[in-house]
Amino acid sequence: MEGLQRMLDSIEYMESNLDTNLLIDDVAAAACMSKFHFQRMFNMLTGYTVSEYIRNRRITVAAQELVNSKAKVIDVAMKYGYESPESFTKAFRRIHGINPSDAKKNSQILKAYPRLSFQIQLKGDVEMEYKIVEKNAFTVVGKSIRTSTIGGENHRNIAAFWVESNQNGFSRELAKNCGPLGLIGVCMDFDKEQENLTYLICAEKNVDQIPSDWEERQIPSATWAIFPVKGAMPVTIQKAWGRIFSEWFPATGYQHADGPELEVYPSDADPSSEDYYSEIWIPIKK
Repeated sequence: MEGLQRMLDSIEYMESNLDTNLLIDDVAAAACMSKFHFQRMFNMLTGYTVSEYIRNRRITVAAQELVNSKAKVIDVAMKYGYESPESFTKAFRRIHGINPSDAKKNSQILKAYPRLSFQIQLKGDVEMEYKIVEKNAFTVVGKSIRTSTIGGENHRNIAAFWVESNQNGFSRELAKNCGPLGLIGVCMDFDKEQENLTYLICAEKNVDQIPSDWEERQIPSATWAIFPVKGAMPVTIQKAWGRIFSEWFPATGYQHADGPELEVYPSDADPSSEDYYSEIWIPIKK
């Protein structure tokens, strides 16, 4: 599990540099991974974005320093990268519910975000099927939302987006003109700090004219790792995502190729059925 050991190395690097100008590029380099692959792997394994984890750890360590030393609030704020005491106070209050000055003066209950650790273990109890496929660029049409990935907000928003699309008839209209892949959910346009993404419910374009409120997007040519998923939605596919990042990537040595991720739904069967079939497509490189 060399990949998970590298994640441990990245945690050590972050913890040793919480009071410096900590750049995600350098954290990814400590893990010997591309920036994009590291951010996606970290988020899938922990539920936090890298930036979110660093913020939470800094405010935790800062609180400990305020309580256990004679350091001034302004000095602690500057030490942990805040531009002003006001921005530090706002972040501190968001986590702890009190002002930094109150934490120094009184015995208050404070929250702590502990240092992460990864348990490295060989599972191998259930084999993972996959295939590697080269596919040329293709065009999709559909509708999208922009969502934050902080605190798992993307999972909630994407689930609600599918419910809305099914209820308002958009999914049915889209399915009438589906290509061979069927309905597709696409995660794309990840921002540089991995805290926002676009999610598109779409299908391959196979008609010239599309409704005015639909959009057209290009899925670039890529080498795809395709994972078949069988079981009720959304629990089964969420578990599959977790296994891909915690088991498959570390075991194979592949990395994410910094491109859109696809959830492919080729069947119009009941998604709550234990026999429901879907696929996860991830662009990869060695």
